[in-house]
Amino acid sequence: MKRERQLVIDYVDYESPEELEPLDRELVQEAIRAQEGSYSPYSHFRVGAALRLEDGTIVRGANQENNAYPAGLCAERTAMFHAGAYYPNTAFDTIAIVGSDSNGICETPATPCGECRQVMAEYQTKFGKPLKIILVGRNKIQKFFKVDDILPFIFESLKAGEVF
Repeated sequence: MKRERQLVIDYVDYESPEELEPLDRELVQEAIRAQEGSYSPYSHFRVGAALRLEDGTIVRGANQENNAYPAGLCAERTAMFHAGAYYPNTAFDTIAIVGSDSNGICETPATPCGECRQVMAEYQTKFGKPLKIILVGRNKIQKFFKVDDILPFIFESLKAGEVF
């Protein structure tokens, strides 16, 4: 029997960091600061990520490029893998991501690649709680409330009707 379905994604748009809650605003500032660790001599596109753990610890990551493409690593995975290695039993709460080019922070938010989205999904599943995502642009900030919102139908997605 054919059934039509609808996918609904809840998120919030903000015009500036000042509109965010204080903890989210702090995380955005940490993501901006994380770009200082970017090694991006080929793309000249700096990405910073800041991951807040459930206990309040903030772990930063920056993209790392390599001449032997694709041997580099995205900022998001740099932060998540560091947290996974050094804080293996502490759940992830929120990750903020910001990208910059030669003109500064990009006008629209930089979005995570598919590999980063799947790694986010893995940690969300591991800890059994939603991982919130904040994508930062110069003129817009978007906040998503779980990885499923940016990667529908993930391998370990929520069951029908289940809500974190």
